[in-house]
Amino acid sequence: MKQIVILSGKGGTGKTSLAAALATIDGPLIVADCDVDVANLHLLLQPEDEKQVRFTTGAKAVINQSLCTRCGACMDHCRFDAILFHDGRFTVSVTSCDGCRLCMHVCPADAISMKESNNSFWYTGSFRNGWMVHARLAPGEENSGKLVNVVREQSRMLQEKRGVDTILIDGPPGTGCPAISSMSGTDLAVLVTEPSRSAFHDLIRVKELTDRFHIPSAVVINKYDLNGQITVEIAEWCGREGIPLVGMIPFEPEVVEAMLHCKTVVEWAPESTAAKEILSLHQQIFKFNRMGIHKEEEI
Repeated sequence: MKQIVILSGKGGTGKTSLAAALATIDGPLIVADCDVDVANLHLLLQPEDEKQVRFTTGAKAVINQSLCTRCGACMDHCRFDAILFHDGRFTVSVTSCDGCRLCMHVCPADAISMKESNNSFWYTGSFRNGWMVHARLAPGEENSGKLVNVVREQSRMLQEKRGVDTILIDGPPGTGCPAISSMSGTDLAVLVTEPSRSAFHDLIRVKELTDRFHIPSAVVINKYDLNGQITVEIAEWCGREGIPLVGMIPFEPEVVEAMLHCKTVVEWAPESTAAKEILSLHQQIFKFNRMGIHKEEEI
């Protein structure tokens, strides 16, 4: 049983494109899309959802206009500027409300109540190479880390039910709570970067996070040929830190062309250089053990 998470320090490095390509090479496997704030892996894998479940992210304040005396106490006490006064009435901005319930307690007329926010969902289903668990967090909602935990747990349950060996996790960018929820308890973190100063800087940050949780890491440089100097710097840094550099994927128009047809590059253009490189790194990261990653010819 393996759990492999694909991470990146910043968005836009090609993390999801790589995760989708890896998911369509060999199977069957379980895919967990833990980038719930901006879920888009389903656009490429196109799963047939068999189960849809609502997810409650918290509660938002609602003002009963028939009870409200227009005293303004709620607006005076709200620290999030979520109470608005317009056309002679107080209303609540659902995107600004933090659900702290302070306004409900200070209202002398008991005109404010809390309403659950349940516009987010998680899904399970099948795709062309296995099964998938994914979720969509409603705009402006929080608790994405908690929703990631739900996706992780459902993927583990699905793995036991289907009897497959591997869970491939598409994690969110950055180093916040959702990223931590995505990587905790995994066997390997594949860190995707690109040859830019900001991506290199954030690669170092996410590597520090995987080190803190004692998770073995490997690095993939996507679009490596766009800046040779920074690519060399990243490779040298990997050497100094003892991190396996398992892939250097070139920039190729076929990758974009494949996405436009809702395919991965290994499906759309299997003879392209990018597809061949992804096939090579697939062999390395899917045949690892906790002692380290080995080149395919050494396995």
